[in-house]
Amino acid sequence: MRFAIFFTLLLFLVSCFSPERNCKDFQTGNFSFTSVVLGDTLTTTFTRTDNLEVDYYHNRIDSSSVRWLNDCECIVKKIRPLSYQESKAVHMKILTTTDNTYTFEYNLVGDEANKQRGVVTKLDY
Repeated sequence: MRFAIFFTLLLFLVSCFSPERNCKDFQTGNFSFTSVVLGDTLTTTFTRTDNLEVDYYHNRIDSSSVRWLNDCECIVKKIRPLSYQESKAVHMKILTTTDNTYTFEYNLVGDEANKQRGVVTKLDY
């Protein structure tokens, strides 16, 4: 009996937990994203406005359109892709936020099986 009460209470407390998501704070600004690719640590900085994102990576500048689906999800698509792979749109969803970072998951549109996660830092908070 005690186990059932404990389990019910635990389930209630866990179901009430909702991660903080102040997504609006991260829709515009200057950001940094670091990832590890084949053992190399790569850092990209980018500036995002309401509908445009400009990425700076290894002396290369790329521009993408940004279309917000809701406060926490957007579709990003390169404006002038150099290859078929770059022409594919990316779906991004903010999962949690802190004062100056957000954790997000992303995948190519239509490729739900290959979601990845990352953490972005806002540089001008």
